[in-house]
Amino acid sequence: MSDFRLRVFQAVARHLSFTKAAQELFITQPAVTKHVSELERSYGQRMFERRAGRVGLTQAGQLLLTYANQVTELHHHLAEQLHGLHDAAAGRLRLGASTTLAQYVIPPILPGFQAAYPRVELTLLNGNTEHIADALLRGQIELGFVEGQVKNRDLHYELLLHDELLAVRRASSSGPPTRPLPLAEVLKQPWVLRERGSGTLEVLEFALREHKVKLAQLPVALYLDNTEAIKSYIEASDALGFVSKRAIEKDVAAGRLEIVPVQDLHLSRRFDAVWVQGQPLPSPAQRFLTYAQQHFASQAYNQK
Repeated sequence: MSDFRLRVFQAVARHLSFTKAAQELFITQPAVTKHVSELERSYGQRMFERRAGRVGLTQAGQLLLTYANQVTELHHHLAEQLHGLHDAAAGRLRLGASTTLAQYVIPPILPGFQAAYPRVELTLLNGNTEHIADALLRGQIELGFVEGQVKNRDLHYELLLHDELLAVRRASSSGPPTRPLPLAEVLKQPWVLRERGSGTLEVLEFALREHKVKLAQLPVALYLDNTEAIKSYIEASDALGFVSKRAIEKDVAAGRLEIVPVQDLHLSRRFDAVWVQGQPLPSPAQRFLTYAQQHFASQAYNQK
């Protein structure tokens, strides 16, 4: 079986969709169907069931997927070991980052790392904090970066940098409030918030709990799964949102959003590097972690 047909099969099995597999691999859907059909003919077994527009793995497909994943993992381990024989700064590095980090914090440092370590094959998975923790425990990534208060006992956390959530609204002609508004007044406004499982929502819940306020008491207009969507919604509505200060600097400077100071509500949080407890980081992951820590330490020093 060719390596590419294996990749096509795994993509369809992962998404349970021929269309999404084609999008991931940048080929046409008929090409995906052709590769899967050839694979099924070569083994004399159907790998997928197609019923009522849904795709599912057959028993043969489940068996093939198990071995295909093992073959892929062995191939990567072999490549890493071969690279390591002559170059410790080479190999595969699968990073994962929760949404705010994946959008505003990690991407700007990737080009510098790639320039320093061009033989490291780099990928970045984006998901909320829960998704990144799950990806680490499943072995889908080597190193993650997350936000939030709740820690998983099976993972090791190490501080990367500090952040702050700010209440924001659409920029008004009168400008932002000149003094902090009472929390009770602010909480009466309609809100657009991050989805369940996000570190941002988790930090907000913890902070409100200190004021004896439950999230269910807020008039939430909508939950969205990324900061850019929240900012766009705020610009087009009267809703407020809690957003990382790192995500709104350009919007505030451009006059699209304004910060709403709130009395006695301080939403500071940590951005942490995270990996599986008790497991040493592979060399490329350790190099990236050191690079990121040095970058943000230097950035914090220059801002003093």
